[in-house]
Amino acid sequence: MGKKKGISRRAFLAASASAVVTPMILPQGVLAAPGRPGANDRIVTGHIGVGGRGSTHVNALKNQIAAVCDVDDDHIAKAKKIIGRDVDSYKDFRKLLDRKDIDAVVLAPPDHWHAIMTVMACEAGKDVYCEKPACKTFEESKKMVEAARRYGRVVQVGSQGRSNANAFMACQYLRNGQIGKVDYIDIWHVDNWVGGDPNKFGPPPANLDWDMWLGPSHYRPYNSDYVHFNFRWMMDWGQGFVRDRGAHVMSLVHWFLNMEQAYPKRITASGTPQKEGLWDVPVTFEARWEYEDPKLTVSWKQPGTPAWEHDFGAVYYGRKGNLIVPGGDGWTDVEEKAKKYTPPPNGIHPYKSPGHREDWLNCIKTRKRPIMDIEYGCHVANIVNFSVLSYIVNRPLEWDAENEQFVDDDEANRLLSSPGRGIWQI
Repeated sequence: MGKKKGISRRAFLAASASAVVTPMILPQGVLAAPGRPGANDRIVTGHIGVGGRGSTHVNALKNQIAAVCDVDDDHIAKAKKIIGRDVDSYKDFRKLLDRKDIDAVVLAPPDHWHAIMTVMACEAGKDVYCEKPACKTFEESKKMVEAARRYGRVVQVGSQGRSNANAFMACQYLRNGQIGKVDYIDIWHVDNWVGGDPNKFGPPPANLDWDMWLGPSHYRPYNSDYVHFNFRWMMDWGQGFVRDRGAHVMSLVHWFLNMEQAYPKRITASGTPQKEGLWDVPVTFEARWEYEDPKLTVSWKQPGTPAWEHDFGAVYYGRKGNLIVPGGDGWTDVEEKAKKYTPPPNGIHPYKSPGHREDWLNCIKTRKRPIMDIEYGCHVANIVNFSVLSYIVNRPLEWDAENEQFVDDDEANRLLSSPGRGIWQI
């Protein structure tokens, strides 16, 4: 058992809103395309969604920010305070995207906005840092990748575990066969949160544009227990920890084992529905992804059996041993044997990210694809989303990767897309 301290619910909530970060400024002359900054300029960023996780991006890039956008005036006020100077602000993200002086955007709105904003930002000629999970549906994933490629944009998804130093050591340890071929991965996680007060329905506060917050999702009346952080506990928006933290852990699974293009053949999920309260994600949740190439089974268990004193993590079982990797997001750890390992000169040497935002900024300069490119981010999001679909239809699903659909399951296939709302269509 490891010795690391676990994360309480309060700490988890606080971590979304505060982090020790340092400003990052690239060398001048990063962009030189027509209509872009030349040799004596830096990357100029705009930030959409500046509360919670978005505020950490504001803090990290505050010297480069030209404008911020949020549907909540309070979030805008706090962002401006962090920046320490007056910048333009908007409630409608389209106005920010119209700015010709902004080179790149950082997107940290609720999950249901990720796809539309990413596609529109690419169309506007902006490079994009999009928070995870990348998408809600398979259809969204295809549109996001298509937009990034069509408009030649650098799009990084915020599964920052791939830029963690301990995760890098786990990656090189596993890729160099130190536990042999990995046949099974067991992921543990604490249960989803329970609660939400059905008696809190009422008019939204004056500082919040509720209709814009809803955007492409189904309309529903305002309840203060829906926003901001708590959207994660609604099936229409967040779908629980399997999409939230699952996007982190499964990102590492695919990166560690160099299986970025692999889809599971069979997906099974089950859970315990909430019995009271406003939120509707299942309290407990278990998922199983069975891959054929490579042959691998990955299980997600809430609550599962912790192998480390941490809320979540994974145990990799190989034919010559195993490896514990607690965490998977910005906080990731690994057993000492991986930290002490050095690959031989002729061994496998994975790319080592200088930091997740730094990697993105560097790629804006080089026009290379970042460590969590949109294609990888969407791939991982699809896999965790498939488990939610299995739970919804209450049966195992078989994925046909070649034809991009579930086998003989019209109901599940209809859930690979969503209708949007009003003008907000993908």
